[in-house]
Amino acid sequence: MKGTDMTTTDTYRVTGMTCEHCVGAVTAEIGAVAGVTAVSVDLVAGGTSTVTVQSTAPLDTTTVAEAVDEAGYALAGPRDLPLA
Repeated sequence: MKGTDMTTTDTYRVTGMTCEHCVGAVTAEIGAVAGVTAVSVDLVAGGTSTVTVQSTAPLDTTTVAEAVDEAGYALAGPRDLPLA
């Protein structure tokens, strides 16, 4: 932990995205959730994409699922990824 800045990173799987427009829609909707500081999407067109979300506090999965749904896609569920 560095200084007093604390962030939480969660990774989710999202289905239904096929292009950069999809990435933008999901990024915008999740980015609008209170506390979210960054959203990164690893697009797998037509497959299951990985969305990494940084926030100032842990996020409720239901809130993230609703944001993804609002963008027109489906949250497949959280997934823990190994640290690099």
